[in-house]
Amino acid sequence: MSTFVLIHGAGDSAWAWHLVEPELRARGHDVVAPDLPADDDSATLDDYVDVVVEAVRGKRDLVVVGHSFGAFTAPLVADRLPVDMLVLLAGMVPSPGEPPDAWWENTSYSSAVTEQAERDGGLTGNADPYVSFYNDVPRELADEALRRERAHPSAAAMAAAWPLEAWPDVPTRFLLCREDRFFPPEFFRRLVPARLGIVPDEIAGGHCVVLSRPGELADWLDRYTLEPGVTT
Repeated sequence: MSTFVLIHGAGDSAWAWHLVEPELRARGHDVVAPDLPADDDSATLDDYVDVVVEAVRGKRDLVVVGHSFGAFTAPLVADRLPVDMLVLLAGMVPSPGEPPDAWWENTSYSSAVTEQAERDGGLTGNADPYVSFYNDVPRELADEALRRERAHPSAAAMAAAWPLEAWPDVPTRFLLCREDRFFPPEFFRRLVPARLGIVPDEIAGGHCVVLSRPGELADWLDRYTLEPGVTT
């Protein structure tokens, strides 16, 4: 049994994982899904890590999962606590010293979105979140997710340099979403090998598979605990 530590992305809360959590518990795992601070522009990445560390106090066999912006926090948790594995789900892989604000330009994100939008007729990067973000999420769930949107991350967290000098010495897996219209799959197929030296795995679905395919996602996460991890 592992303890999955589920770190939500930008604008989200622990609620984003509410369908994945019972799926993981049904597979025999423990789950911790903390709410990271929102509506506080002074909160830093260290503040986010403090919340996670407190939430997992006394837990063992940790597998830390960072979704989207959660990838900036997840490795910092692994640097602070003994962690068995890191999993990035459509995660914004940071480089040492890189502020989140600079990540978009440094990774040529805009060019990748433009290229994919030309191929799919403007679905990728579409201004309508139902088209680009929640494209395979049932409408009622997407409505609820938008209703629950929070002001996270903070301006301070976005502006400060990512503090690690190197990626944690922890087995790391990356899972991209093949129908992701926010982070194009080809973008991650290039970025992940370049920054982590590993080949990403791929799950069907859009950016928010936590809501659209919780069972399939739980299968992937469960499988990772049974397979040797890839050390970056």
